[in-house]
Amino acid sequence: MSRARLDRVRALLGIAQLALQQIEDDLSADDVDARELAAILREFQEDIDYPGGLFPALTQVVTAAARRAEQIEPDRDGDASCPLHEAAALITDNAGQRLNWAARSLAPQGDLV
Repeated sequence: MSRARLDRVRALLGIAQLALQQIEDDLSADDVDARELAAILREFQEDIDYPGGLFPALTQVVTAAARRAEQIEPDRDGDASCPLHEAAALITDNAGQRLNWAARSLAPQGDLV
């Protein structure tokens, strides 16, 4: 096992956790209204600074892990890769869709402009 790789992953996950904590703090602000909350929720799916958004990026990471598992799992039986592929699909299909529904419910007309 590459200790440097694991340390790098841990450090990057720490950065991601700090960023997500800041987003959580912003979502908890008393002055967030329905339109702004909807716009923030849409950013998870359609971030303009990072094409694809948070959920698609997370799906891509989990899918990369699944593809690697396919290559290294014993007997290529799918015991590791199938649950990873399913997790990636759940992020997109379930979490992503529910987030979109919530955003549409809060602001049917779309983002802040």
